[in-house]
Formats: sequence, structure tokens, C-alpha cells
Amino acid sequence: MTGPATTRAVAARGQRGPSPRAGRAESVRFAATRALPFFVRSVPGTRPAFPAEALRELRDRHGGAPVLVHGMSGPVLVLLDRREMRQFYDSTGAAAPGGAAPALPPAEALRTVLAEEVRPLASGTTLELVRLRQAVARAARRLAPAAGAGRAAPPEGPAGASGLLGRLLRRHGRQDPGPARGTRPERHPHPGPRCPAHPWAPVLDSVPATVLRTLLLLGAHPAEQAAAAAEAAARPDPHAPARLQACVREALRLYPAVPDLVRTTRTETVWRGVHHPAGTRVLLPAHFHQRDAEHVPAAHVFVPGRWKTPGAEEDLRMAPFGHGSGRCPGERLGLLITTALCAEVLRRSRITGIRPVLDPHGPLPAVLDPRGIRLTLTRR
Repeated sequence: MTGPATTRAVAARGQRGPSPRAGRAESVRFAATRALPFFVRSVPGTRPAFPAEALRELRDRHGGAPVLVHGMSGPVLVLLDRREMRQFYDSTGAAAPGGAAPALPPAEALRTVLAEEVRPLASGTTLELVRLRQAVARAARRLAPAAGAGRAAPPEGPAGASGLLGRLLRRHGRQDPGPARGTRPERHPHPGPRCPAHPWAPVLDSVPATVLRTLLLLGAHPAEQAAAAAEAAARPDPHAPARLQACVREALRLYPAVPDLVRTTRTETVWRGVHHPAGTRVLLPAHFHQRDAEHVPAAHVFVPGRWKTPGAEEDLRMAPFGHGSGRCPGERLGLLITTALCAEVLRRSRITGIRPVLDPHGPLPAVLDPRGIRLTLTRR
């Protein structure tokens, strides 16, 4: 097995050479933690491909150099050091290949539609994923025409409601954006229908899970919840709640919608002086890096205030929407709708109980499956 010393020597000579490789036993142990193939984009609630302990062990063993791991679907180059992040984002467009940013709905239409869709949710005593998905799907169907026409579509009756966002949005056609230059995206491994054809669909797929996680975290931090609710009540404009938007960003840092970024290179690339041929699959474990206690302060704790620091959105260590040419084009839309939904819930209800129960002071769990989240609501 090639070690970090060999890699440094190759880099110093500027020659082609092998990348550190995990041995057979190490590869089996590493791949066994999660089945391959890897994902470009994860279904909300999906675990990261590999646990942090396995990645940290690889990084320590190989001095942080990229490691070629052989798994069930073939070799993949795993980036374990933050020094490779900039190259990954700039050269491979890791977050969201190609495509223009989807149009934003008018603020007034967004506020009206979300208020109408959240009202029945907040009037109940509990909130869970199924009901939230249905509300987002209905809102999406009404807001998609509004983004082009400038007004909201009328609300629909129960017969028109569906919890399947893709089925609702597929009615609005689009041309699929191509992949970023020099790369091609991995095929989505999940069975079932193709991704919806509307440009909002990839963004809105993760909105219900992110809303639930954000509200769960606020339920575990009453002072943050009170401050966010006060801001939401004082600022009806969906673009305004800066504090609540910071809470959403922090929830996405802790539980990113895309925990692992994978691309297959189309041209030869060089990583730490080692040449890799076209067709190399490269994995950036974003979730691991965003919660790396060695480089991110309070990595496992909910600290929304970190996003108020100047330059926080450009910090490579924290990349809920990617960076560089691969930055997610749906960032503004996703943040806008997620923040507005959270604001509408908090205007009407207090979160007085949560499941699972979180320790507000200790490390947060590595994974929060939105299907297991239950919030208890009390009307204000």
C-alpha cells in the first residue's frame, strides 16, 4: 500500500505516480460501512456514504492525501483534506452541474401562498414530514406559474393536493441543463421515475426535510426559537428574516441535503502532484468536512451566529450550497422558500415538544432522518 511519503516524493518530482491506495482489507472495511455506488444528490434523510470515523482514520493513515478506494462499484478518489476543496469546486463543479438559477416568485405571491398552505399545518398539534411535503407540493404548483406570471395561482381543493412533488411539477416542462465542463454527473442510483422536469424540482425536493430539521433544532434551543419568531413577526417580507436564514444555513451545515459530492472527470486531473486519467470518480465528503472538529469551531453544535461573521458564506469548510463554478444555482430559491416556510410556522405556533429529543449543549447526532421527526405545536 502506497503511503503519504511516496505521494510527497512524487509531488516533489512533478511526475506521474500512484495515489495512496487503501489495501484490500481496508477497502472492504471502508466500503462495508455503506453500499456503493455513491450519489451526486441524496434523497433527504440519506446518510453520508461513509461515517466520519472511517474517513478520519483514512486521513490520519495517509497524511491527508487523496486516497483511491476500491468499492463495490469500482475505484473512487476520496478527498480527505480541505486543501483539495478549492480544486474540486473550481474544476469539477461539484455542487450542481450547469443550469441557470431558477426564477424567484414575487415576494407578495410567495407570502400569500405559503401563509395559506401553512395555516392548516400550524392549526394542528403536530407536524411531520408527510403533511409538510404535501403543503410544499401544493405551494410549488401554485408558485411555479407565479414566478413567470407575477401572481399566485388560486388555492386548490383536497382533490388536487398530492404529496408527490415530482408528479405535480412534471406538468411544467423545461430543458435539462448540461453537466459542468470537464465532468459528468453520476447516475442517480435510486429506482423509480426520472427526476421531475421543472427547474424548481431539485431545489424543492429537499425543502420539507430542511424545514423540519431547522424547526427541530429551534425547538431544542428555546432562546433561538423566540428570537427567530420575533423576527418573523416583525418582518413579513420573505426576503427579510436574516436571523432565521442563518438558522436554515446552520441546519444545512449540520445536515446537508447533499452529504457527498461525486463527479467523474472528463479530462486528466492532478491531485497533489499525482496524475489521474479521465474517467476518475472523485468524492468530496461534504458532510464530513462541514462537521470536522479539527477545522470547524463547535462543529457538532447548533450555532446560527457563525453565519453572521463576514465571509462565512464563502468559507470552504462550510458549503451547504457549494462554491465556485459549482455553486448550487438554486441557492436563493431554496433559502427563500425554506426560510419563509419556517417563518410562517413560527408566526402561528410555538414548538413545545420535539422528537427525537436533542441535547442543546452536547454534540448533535450525525444523522437526522426527517421521517422520524415529530414536532408538537402550540398556537400563539
